[in-house]
Amino acid sequence: MITKEVAIDKIEALENGIIQVRQVTRIIENGAELSRSFNRWVLAPGVDISNQDPRVQAICNAVWTPEVIAAFNAQRQAA
Repeated sequence: MITKEVAIDKIEALENGIIQVRQVTRIIENGAELSRSFNRWVLAPGVDISNQDPRVQAICNAVWTPEVIAAFNAQRQAA
């Protein structure tokens, strides 16, 4: 029996408030992993996270204080 598993396996918060997310996709046959691939994306402070995994939302909500969002926006405008 072959199955496909998709999961968020890494969530990282960077110093400037950006959140990096990694999703792993595993193909498994009879309990043995045949292949593994990754998909990555980043979330800037203050963006809409309503379609993200609940664990990603929880990290974003903890990290993205009003001060972090304001500092990120100021840094982006200065660049």
